[in-house]
Amino acid sequence: MVVNSNQLDHQYKEHGYFVLRNYFNAAEILALKLVVLKFHELWKKANEKFYKEEAFNSSLITGSHHLSRYDRIKLFNFISSKKIMDVIESVISVNPAFMNTQLFFNPVNPQQKDFWHRDCQYDHDVDVQKQVILETQVLHLRVPLFDELGMELVPGTHKRWDTEEEFNVRQEESGKVSSDNLSSGKKINLSAGDLLVFSADMIHRGIYGMDRLALDILVFDSTSNFADYVDDDCLPSSSMLTKIDDPRLFINTIRLKSMD
Repeated sequence: MVVNSNQLDHQYKEHGYFVLRNYFNAAEILALKLVVLKFHELWKKANEKFYKEEAFNSSLITGSHHLSRYDRIKLFNFISSKKIMDVIESVISVNPAFMNTQLFFNPVNPQQKDFWHRDCQYDHDVDVQKQVILETQVLHLRVPLFDELGMELVPGTHKRWDTEEEFNVRQEESGKVSSDNLSSGKKINLSAGDLLVFSADMIHRGIYGMDRLALDILVFDSTSNFADYVDDDCLPSSSMLTKIDDPRLFINTIRLKSMD
């Protein structure tokens, strides 16, 4: 599939997200799945109590705690592959930088409900959130490894503030809870091989159910001050960089961290 950068950039600017269906072939997904499942099984054992009681995602997939050097290099090469870089650069054309990876799965507790949020709400109070959504650029690139129910997004909220209904649900005000349905929500079903790109700071929630296991790659605009959020262990070492076909995404992050 050839990426139309202008079209993707237009869709992202207008709606805050876009979906590329069947973007990865079965062999690409299988190779990625083999590495990610290794991480997932080891992570669950290392975090058994947290996993069974409340977890719905893990992070730092590219770190050294659960994967071998060989598997980490495989992941780094997938994250910076031409297919991924073409999509990233359609939205962030100048010096995009790697932030993190996350893995999303179903919580063990079937009573646990999915919830609406903006990623920035966990770092900033409401007044700063209003500024952040206008100024910063953090992309989620979601790669589902199995067919799943997908995501629910509120289109356009990457560049506008909440309506009263959205705010009350997201912030759990006026008797609302964050798992309540929103009239403005749009469900995006996802299948293995699809790629969903969305703004981290738009209003969104994952939908629990089916065989949910999705790898998220987080990327930021180098002009934004996010280098402090990056865990050093999740970056490739200098010797690993020589094994990565296109290491620019990681080199940009390493450069930004060295400037701090």
